[in-house]
Amino acid sequence: MSPRSASVNEELRRRSRERLLRSTVELVAERGYEATTLGDIADRAGAARGLVSYYFPGKRQLLQSAVHRLMHLTLHAALERQPRTEDGRERLARAIDAILGLARDEPLLMRTHMAGILTADGFVQCPEQRRLAELLRDTVARYGSADVDADYPLLRALLMGAVVAVLLPGAPMPAARLRAELFQRYGLDWDLGVPPDGGPPGGTFPSHL
Repeated sequence: MSPRSASVNEELRRRSRERLLRSTVELVAERGYEATTLGDIADRAGAARGLVSYYFPGKRQLLQSAVHRLMHLTLHAALERQPRTEDGRERLARAIDAILGLARDEPLLMRTHMAGILTADGFVQCPEQRRLAELLRDTVARYGSADVDADYPLLRALLMGAVVAVLLPGAPMPAARLRAELFQRYGLDWDLGVPPDGGPPGGTFPSHL
């Protein structure tokens, strides 16, 4: 039997890493962070337990990469859904709705992720985070930013703040209210993206700001 080529080995490593990331999201969403072990993740992924340590220095870093992957996939699906559009305002609206939607649909996972970012280990740079950043930067550029390097970090901060506000224990903000604030900040019509049922908070929303 001839040895596997470098490209085949690379593809196998990519698939193993993807299975670990997907299993992490599934288990943390089901059980919570503390109740999920690296062994559990390896078992769910059908991987050797030592493979987890080969790819990731610890559980916190693994979780951040896994959630960044989920955010990238969710954002990409929202931006590319039919009817596909190149309109920058529509794409920004879809991006905002996609991230707020994750806070709504995966509250335990996203709350755990945000809490992890605020720990001493902080924000983890990884391939999944870079892909997410590239997609958000492209969204800002298509929206018409004259200074993407300044406007992308601001959008990222606003989205992170909105997610925290939605998930804040004991004092959550309504997602529709936060959406309205973000849409007004960027001059987006309420009916862009995926508007929630019930119309804008307060019943009125300027069409153009």
